[in-house]
This record gives sequence, structure tokens and C-alpha cells, in this order.
Amino acid sequence: MTYDDVLVNSAALMNDASQRKYTSVIQLPYLNLALSELQEIFELNNIPVTQKSSDVINVPSGIDEVGFAPDPPILGTPYLPNDLIEINELFESPEGQNDWTRVVKREYLTRSIIPGGTETSYFGVWSWQEQEIKLLAANQNRDLRLDYIKNLFPILDVETMLDDLTVINSATFLQYRTAGLCAEYLAENPTRASSLNGNALLSLDRTLGISTKGKQSIVYRRRPFRAAFKRRGIII
Repeated sequence: MTYDDVLVNSAALMNDASQRKYTSVIQLPYLNLALSELQEIFELNNIPVTQKSSDVINVPSGIDEVGFAPDPPILGTPYLPNDLIEINELFESPEGQNDWTRVVKREYLTRSIIPGGTETSYFGVWSWQEQEIKLLAANQNRDLRLDYIKNLFPILDVETMLDDLTVINSATFLQYRTAGLCAEYLAENPTRASSLNGNALLSLDRTLGISTKGKQSIVYRRRPFRAAFKRRGIII
């Protein structure tokens, strides 16, 4: 299914299957709103489709911050993944060795946290400020790896709306929610908008429920309340 297929189905939900009034171009801003809304909901609920691990980011010695790439990027400078929304964990390794250790997050960094204020061969700590990773510069090249929340959806235009919708189980919500926004702000029909948005919420509940169920990979057998040892046992 493409994004344009979503818009065709959204128009059908507005009793305009031929798209004489609710063309894809007219609906496009409302689909972008629905996509942004779904992205935030997925992030808030820690849905696995938003989770990603980065490629190795090589940080030369003396570098104390890693941000997003400018246009054009500067050759030899480390940059964050361009689809990054929020960092969950940060790991470091000696250059090229894949010997990863967790870097401890702090709210702010100062040189006073290092004994004597001298550079070390590792980072040890980091902070997230001004949409950049702030580090205590190491005296050796180091590798970084991020576990992060990624951006799922592009901002669509008339060309990219023909691209495939690749996020599983998102189409039904997007169709109902886009139609609901059109009913509310284009048709100014609150009754139809309420019905469509209600169906969008039902679809969203199913999508979140399926994802939550998929994370329940360990089955537990609960002992009776008066058992001598009240603890969970794994069924094998």
C-alpha cells in the first residue's frame, strides 16, 4: 500500500470514492498531521518499530560533541543518524575493536568530574544538550554506537505520497484519522468527524495491543496465593 492508497481510502470514508472533492493533494496536509500523531504515539508507547541501533560512529581524539550533519556534511566529522528522535543508550569501544561498554548519561558535563581535569582514553559519561551528544574528549580515537528511537515517517509531498507505506498495521488508523481530520476541518461535520476518529482510536488500540502482545515472549505460571514461596515460575 502506498500513502496515496491511504488517501484514496480516506476519501471513500468521506463518501467521495472518486475523489472529486477530496483529492489526494487536498488531503495531503491532514495525512501528514496523522503521520506525526502516530509517530508520537508509537514513541510514547515504546513500540518496537521505532527502535533502532546505529552504525558505528567513529569519533577522533579531541572531539567533545557529536551533532547532526549540516548540508553539505564536513568530511571526517562524526554525525548522528539523520532519523534520530531520542537516544535510549550510548555505548563506546576502542576504535575498531567492538568491545562495547555503556556510557553513563549525565544532565551536564564539566571537566571537574575528571580527577585533575586531564583527558582520558575513554569518554565514560555523556549528556544530551542542544540536540548534540556532549562528551569529555578522549585522547584516543573511539567508536560510538547508539540505541535510539527513530523517525518512521517522512513529510510527504505530491511526489513522495506515491511511496510505499512500510510500517505494518498503520494503514487503518491513518485512513480513519485522515478522514476524521478532513471531516472536522474541511467539511466541518463534527458528527462524521467524531465517528471517524472513534474508528481511528479503535484501530490504534488494536495496533498497540498487537505490539504489546508481541513483546510478551516469556510465559509465567503463577503459584497459588498461599504457596510457601510466592514467586513466578517459567513454564518450559
